[in-house]
Amino acid sequence: FLSVTEDLIRRRAEHNNCEIFSLEEISLHQQEIEKLEYLDKWCRDLKILYLQNNLIPKIENVGKLKKLEYLNIALNNIERIENLEGCEELRKLDLTANFIGELSSIEALKYNIHLKELFLVGNPCTQFEGYRQFVVATLQQLKCLDSKEIERSERIQALQSYPEVQQKIREQEKAYLLKRAREKEDAQRRMQERKVKEQNQKESKLEFDSPDSLQDKGNHQAEGDEKQEMFRTVEDDEENRRFWEEPTPYTPESRLETHRYIEEKRRAKDNVRESKKREKPLRPMVTAEGKVLNVNVPKLHFSLKDDEENNQIVLDLAVYRHLDTSLLEVDVQPTYIRVLVKGKPFQIVLPEEVKPDSSSAKRSQTTGHLVVSMPKVKEIILAKQKVSTSIKHSDCNTLQKNARSGQVEKLEVDPSKYSFPDVTKIIQEKKQSEQGPIKLQPRKILETKHTYVGFENNEDV
Repeated sequence: FLSVTEDLIRRRAEHNNCEIFSLEEISLHQQEIEKLEYLDKWCRDLKILYLQNNLIPKIENVGKLKKLEYLNIALNNIERIENLEGCEELRKLDLTANFIGELSSIEALKYNIHLKELFLVGNPCTQFEGYRQFVVATLQQLKCLDSKEIERSERIQALQSYPEVQQKIREQEKAYLLKRAREKEDAQRRMQERKVKEQNQKESKLEFDSPDSLQDKGNHQAEGDEKQEMFRTVEDDEENRRFWEEPTPYTPESRLETHRYIEEKRRAKDNVRESKKREKPLRPMVTAEGKVLNVNVPKLHFSLKDDEENNQIVLDLAVYRHLDTSLLEVDVQPTYIRVLVKGKPFQIVLPEEVKPDSSSAKRSQTTGHLVVSMPKVKEIILAKQKVSTSIKHSDCNTLQKNARSGQVEKLEVDPSKYSFPDVTKIIQEKKQSEQGPIKLQPRKILETKHTYVGFENNEDV
């Protein structure tokens, strides 16, 4: 059975910074709780407690909550009112849609002198003859019963007829308790039958999985698996239909049985789903021949651009914006890149070989996209966009002539950016030596012309 745990209380106490010792209000509704405990030790200052729509069979472990003012324990399996004498400040008690048939148990609420509102709608005791008169006469501090205000004249009449009404209530209680005893016996019998049926199903499954059947299954694997799956589906559907169509009385036992049946079916589905996930083969990333495949299991949008200006390849992967970066794994190889998004692989083959060690990955702070920059292995020296203003018109004409004649234009290398010598001007053309800029000609040669007598300038040398 499920009980109240400290972790559950802390999770439901977020409004109090998860502190439980100073907690004044907590909501534990729809938590499938089957046993009520620890609240009177951990949360002594509680004033409001919501426990509706659980499977609690008994009111217990709340008697020390002296500051408790409102207790909502509707839609549970409670059969009698008890253990509330210590709740000195209790003002409102909601027991709607439980199984209270022992109406005389409300006498325990006489000690809760501040109790003003009581809700018993949907309980078997409300069908008793004289129910309202009995409650009004028993709990004289009440101001409202089942959302209906108690008038002074109504209380006077209830007190006058109290002995006769009390006798009728006692007789009806006895009949109800006998009926409940039979219902408990029937529930016990159904439980035994269900256990025997489950045992038979387990034995038949073991016979089906015996060595002989496994060998037979090996001979007809595909056909056998398909038939077995179909048989199980039909059997589950038939059992489900039979369970829901079978008429059963509305009792705490049947409510608990229904809840456990639903939980069992849900766990079975989860187990089947998990087994299918484990059995599902992993998608191949590389073929047997060694060919790398393009894979996009997470189904993300992406773009692969060739950045020629920076001599690199850029991958823009549209990763989910709020996905934590720790759930991403990037693996750059010379010919492909692989990204694991929450364990799901994305892989794409690159158009050119790249440098994995020089690659970088970044996340966009606005879109959350993953941007991976991968420098190419093959380096390219790009031409300058702007032409120097020191070049004369004759050089420009030469370049234009070369372009018209189909000659390949040589790239200009900036000596300030590279340490190697300028090999393009070791041998200069004839026109360039005569018409080139004066500042590019060596100064020493000009000086030797004036220094040495009889110097002859031979252009062929």
